[in-house]
Amino acid sequence: MYALLLAVALNLPAPVGDMPAAPTTPIAVPAPAAPEAVMALPPQLRQRLHDEVLAKPSTPQERLDRLAHFMLDADGLGINYEEGATYSVEQTYATRTANCLSFTMLFVVLAREAGLDVQPQEIAETISWRQEAGMIYRNNHVNASVRANGRNFTVDTAGDKLIARDRPVPIDDRRLLAHYYNNLAMQQLALGTPANGLALMQRALDADPSYAALWSNAGVLRLHDGDVAGAERAYQKALGLNPEEDSALFNMVSLAHRVGDAQREAEFRRRLAKVQQKDPLHHFLQAMDFERSGDYAQAIAHYRRAIRLHAGEHRFYSALARVYLKAGNPRRAGKALLRAQALTDGATRAAYRAQLQELQRVSN
Repeated sequence: MYALLLAVALNLPAPVGDMPAAPTTPIAVPAPAAPEAVMALPPQLRQRLHDEVLAKPSTPQERLDRLAHFMLDADGLGINYEEGATYSVEQTYATRTANCLSFTMLFVVLAREAGLDVQPQEIAETISWRQEAGMIYRNNHVNASVRANGRNFTVDTAGDKLIARDRPVPIDDRRLLAHYYNNLAMQQLALGTPANGLALMQRALDADPSYAALWSNAGVLRLHDGDVAGAERAYQKALGLNPEEDSALFNMVSLAHRVGDAQREAEFRRRLAKVQQKDPLHHFLQAMDFERSGDYAQAIAHYRRAIRLHAGEHRFYSALARVYLKAGNPRRAGKALLRAQALTDGATRAAYRAQLQELQRVSN
């Protein structure tokens, strides 16, 4: 699902000699493609596109429909989704596997070859994360927009798994390249080889040096490679580009604590707190912590705060309903479930309807 991994150090990084060992289960990291090859269309795939999609005259709408089926159907490419599959176009074609970034790059190059009006897009703020080995990896997301027969269509391989804070904005191929190399760099960090990650991160920065999040990630890599001063320079560069880059603020707090600078630590904590008060993910995570500890009043307060900041997310209402039930308030739980249901459709709406019916049955 991810396009960009924003690495945030949860624990104070240990000196390089004390770094935890690499995971015992190897992570499959493909060899990085050269920048000019990342989005190159393989000749065999170009021929298949012309034979299977473009052989008959068609309108843009018909070409879009055929292309979508070509990419997803078993008798076409049959692309499967896998979150960690950051691949070049050629590698995606070879493996038939992609995450949102790889899928978008493949779709964009095929749509261009098909003469469609296509534009890659980025959702910079999502509520998606994972925790691993003392780090939080917070994700953003890319997809593609196509204009056909006077209408705009969004092509997205993982939109149903996404909680988006922002509307998508158009990006260029340089940003896609930056995402590609950034993700490979973060995979090297997970493998415990930050020096290899730094070489890949430099390619990301060469592609898009104005992207603040890349500099924050570069700082994490430098810190894990033992370069404390280089890490601070990278974090400061990120904050110079975006003073509210939360990953850089978080990491500056950690860095100031590490070197014993209490004054700077307090300064960055204040700046981070101001940003977090506007972040629904921060409140959602806090609510989950309070819920786990049994403090349902605080959990409710933070779930409601997350909803005020991002009212269109059905999963926030579902979580609020769950904690209302734990707090012994089925009436409010039902109201939250009704709102979650109203924000969804299909199988998800049916699941909420079933929960509501069960709640009504046990309440009567």
